[in-house]
Amino acid sequence: MVVNPKVDAYIRRSEKWPDEMTALRPILLGCGLTEEIKWGKPCYSHEGRNIVILQEMKEFLALMFFKGALLNDSEGVLEEQGPNSRSARRIQFTSVEDVARRTDTVKAYIDEAIGVEEAGLEVGPAPELLFVGELQNRLDQDPAFRAAFESLTPGRQREYNLYFSDAKQAKTREARVEKYTQKILDGKGFRDR
Repeated sequence: MVVNPKVDAYIRRSEKWPDEMTALRPILLGCGLTEEIKWGKPCYSHEGRNIVILQEMKEFLALMFFKGALLNDSEGVLEEQGPNSRSARRIQFTSVEDVARRTDTVKAYIDEAIGVEEAGLEVGPAPELLFVGELQNRLDQDPAFRAAFESLTPGRQREYNLYFSDAKQAKTREARVEKYTQKILDGKGFRDR
């Protein structure tokens, strides 16, 4: 069981869930996982493949399984990240007692997740993205806009489409498309500056 000093430092700086992370850590390392900091968070991998990451949320500590959708979830503890997350699933902890109570479950799920990676299993492709009407109209009418939008990564396209389609009124959807047109023409994602 090899601890990473960068993870030590992360846990020491934590103000939200340091005790829960400290309780989870030996379980994860005991499953033979390697710990490091990725995306600014403690991440645990097996033979270079990401298995889980710890995410400190306001209301809970999440143990997020990268390919959780492929796990059996016999205990019914895995939750979706959100409506647009296809593969990630998480177990939520709000106390050290939660960690202790779910130790065997975490170990079993880690073993299964390692098996998923060793088998080379992948989450299926995303369903074809259907663009909201106002975005589709702009794509149909403006070749430069279409070219710029199509050059964005699928994730960036999806994020714009979700934001545009989230508005209830057509007028608002049109205004959103207009507001972000230059950003799209500049090849930037929704969150890019």
